[in-house]
Amino acid sequence: MLFPEDNRTKLVPVYRSIHFGECRMKRQRLLFTAILILCGLLTATVGAEEPLLPAGRTSMLFDSLTRFKDAESHRESSSNENLKANGDARSIEIGETLVLGEMEGPGVITHIWTTVGSVDPFHGNSLVVRIYWDGAEHPSVEAPLGDFFGVGHGAQSSFSSLPVATSSDGRARSCFWHMPFEKKALVTVTNESKQYRCDSFYYYLDWHKVPRLPEDTAYFHARYRQAMPAGEGDYTILETSGRGHYVGTVYSVHQTKLGWFGEGDDWFFIDGEETPSLRGTGTEDYFGDAWGFREFSRPFYGVSLWEGYFPGDRVSAYRWHLTDPVYFRKSLKVAIEHRGSIFNEKTGLQTKSFFERPDWIRSVAFWYQSPPTTFSEELPAADQRIAPYRVFQATDLPRRVAPKGLLTAEKMRVMYVPRKGDAEIEFDFELDTAGTYQINAFLFYSVFGSRYQAYLDDTPLGEPLDFYRSGADSVWTRFDLHRLEAGTHTLRFAGRGASPGRRTLTPNYFAFGMDYLVLLRLEDMAGYGKSKSESQK
Repeated sequence: MLFPEDNRTKLVPVYRSIHFGECRMKRQRLLFTAILILCGLLTATVGAEEPLLPAGRTSMLFDSLTRFKDAESHRESSSNENLKANGDARSIEIGETLVLGEMEGPGVITHIWTTVGSVDPFHGNSLVVRIYWDGAEHPSVEAPLGDFFGVGHGAQSSFSSLPVATSSDGRARSCFWHMPFEKKALVTVTNESKQYRCDSFYYYLDWHKVPRLPEDTAYFHARYRQAMPAGEGDYTILETSGRGHYVGTVYSVHQTKLGWFGEGDDWFFIDGEETPSLRGTGTEDYFGDAWGFREFSRPFYGVSLWEGYFPGDRVSAYRWHLTDPVYFRKSLKVAIEHRGSIFNEKTGLQTKSFFERPDWIRSVAFWYQSPPTTFSEELPAADQRIAPYRVFQATDLPRRVAPKGLLTAEKMRVMYVPRKGDAEIEFDFELDTAGTYQINAFLFYSVFGSRYQAYLDDTPLGEPLDFYRSGADSVWTRFDLHRLEAGTHTLRFAGRGASPGRRTLTPNYFAFGMDYLVLLRLEDMAGYGKSKSESQK
């Protein structure tokens, strides 16, 4: 392990008594799911002076259903043209673009849902959403799929909020932003991976065609930015000119140093002011949390992804200004400091408390303005938007099993289905350079899954894992940080019997499956960031 247990315990008091455990808030997610259903009904009469519901007036959600609207309901989707057939998906080849919808206005997009079937382990980073308003040459909405739906780094995580939510371990993505357009709307998704085709892209795009839009209609915008690593000075989330209102931020950090990255304050510079009139008190404060971060969901704010305070750990947070939009008449600049603490990795003692950290930062700004603005500069390439992971497909790794059992290798997945609960499977992988490695894997959970203990070179990795689940899901699993020498290493999984959650009529199988082994050498991350950084534009 990179840090002995006694050194890890030293970190607890200096993090302001932060608890390191995860907080999933399952009961709250059920509540927010119900809120999301109500949010889908938030379609006010076209041309009304007050299109947004006053805070707390939830009865108006239902009152609006008692009035007729002069609108037509339409849907663009991946549905099979043969309505009696299945196969309701589209594929996206490497470098190709899929048109989700090309609509004639006036109209309002009210709902987008999608899920992806892809062998690309980071398809949330590789697939890019773009929306063009009224025949514009360049998009007004442009962001990687995952970031647009609230989770950065190409990661997958489930969370609930009012305008955006994910489920199915982050594989199902929904948004309810209202996006009006006067003449035309073009919605596309481009596969910018250089290695993987997108096998299956499913989508719904619901919209209303209306006879007219109010004269003061503002257009929806979303813009991705990154700094990898963050350089000197504040990180800029958005700079725009025109009249509008700011409605949301998705902010993601991939940490390169041990410590806390979130001492930085947020700044809103309105209409060209030199001193920001909206000034924050800390990164976690802006995102509605306090005394550090932990994973949680709220309707207007939350942390959709949280892995911890160690190098290589990732975080994504969101803040929706639905009841408190930031209004501007001429221009708006949104920025945030990237300051925090630094700790000595050997002693666990703090060396700096308010240091400008070189973490990797990515963000999406959400706002409305009119007339719509566009972006002509290109996004960084897909492989420059993410850490330099080394990805091993499980099918490419040498492997051994004992005893013999049903062993299959198809696409990226190795499946081992023994009849004994003490069976073992192991994989060899080669490292050409010594260093500090973060070890991760996409492991398969199913109704036939059982308990296995993971080992790295005969050293146990935490407690036994339980691979039983009522569905069939490939899940990102972390095995923390390790100092490894160059050469051959072995990842072994030893059976520990049936899961206590196994259903009574499940056949006597002890299945194990792995799709990918994903390694991140922290020394490569720092060097890669310096040589291939994408400066803020």
